[in-house]
Amino acid sequence: MTSELSEGLLRFVIAGCFTQDYILPVSGPAQVNVLGGNLAYAAAGLSLWGKTGGLIARLGEDYPMHWLDRFRSLGFDLSGIKVLPGSMDTRRFIAHEDPKKMFHDDPVQHFADRGLAFPPGLLGYQVRQASISSRTTPLRQSLQISDVPVSFLEASAVHICPIDYLSHVILPSVFRQGRATTITLSPSPGYMDPSFWEEIPGLLSDITAFFPSEQDIRMLFQGRSMDLWEMAEALAGYGPEFIVVLTESSGYFIYDRMSKKRWVVPQYQARVVDPTGSADAFASGFLAGYREHYDPVPAGLMGAIGASFVVEGSGVFYALDVMPGLVEARLGALKELVREV
Repeated sequence: MTSELSEGLLRFVIAGCFTQDYILPVSGPAQVNVLGGNLAYAAAGLSLWGKTGGLIARLGEDYPMHWLDRFRSLGFDLSGIKVLPGSMDTRRFIAHEDPKKMFHDDPVQHFADRGLAFPPGLLGYQVRQASISSRTTPLRQSLQISDVPVSFLEASAVHICPIDYLSHVILPSVFRQGRATTITLSPSPGYMDPSFWEEIPGLLSDITAFFPSEQDIRMLFQGRSMDLWEMAEALAGYGPEFIVVLTESSGYFIYDRMSKKRWVVPQYQARVVDPTGSADAFASGFLAGYREHYDPVPAGLMGAIGASFVVEGSGVFYALDVMPGLVEARLGALKELVREV
């Protein structure tokens, strides 16, 4: 097995959320009550590059823990998965109308529109409305210092998926006290809001790379700027070496704080079946690439290629079944299209 864990070394850690997914993809069959969540897709994205690591999340007793067996077989350390007493509603519904447009609400109507029977497992489902994160009150899935196994502090590279504001405040400082020299963060929409403007500098001070979506960064900068590069430069001023904006249609904008260079890594033109998890696979691919090359451009290419495999099918592990040689072929093709601007 090619992995850091097989050598007795834990080099990567990913923290995030597991969900029970109900997905209506752009095309193909509905995915009903299957393994999902940003942590699952980020871990699979890391595995695509032959890497494993430790996983951190909180779950209720009612979560189907056997779903995680595949990660264990791939070499991941699951000792950071904390099972809390009682149940936890981890259901997630997404309906993809097209590659760019998705819905999280009204699952009854979306299943009906596609002529599909409504799954009993979604009865009583309430969409988690995008709301402002609490600065003081943790959620049940919020991660605490005590959730991080001591052995995980040996990891040198960490990615933190969207969770909530309090988790994102706590985790970078915890890992900086260990051996982590590279920490990447994908923000939670709950604090990418003008009301959190004063908190953003402290949140980013320990971060190596920050991955906001175009929608998130525009929401945060309401009334301050409309230019994506200007916004990226402003965020980089708070400490991150790299800001990578996942744009809606123009690829990945990479800003390097030290050199002040800007690159555009295009999205690989894959046939989009199901975009679920593509941003998470990008993030873990970037982390793997940066730890291999210490250069944001090859890292961005690896992230983009990882995302391209995820969108071509449904399910967390779809991308792991790619044909040998196809990864390198796509990397070579996409490298020629990178632009410095």
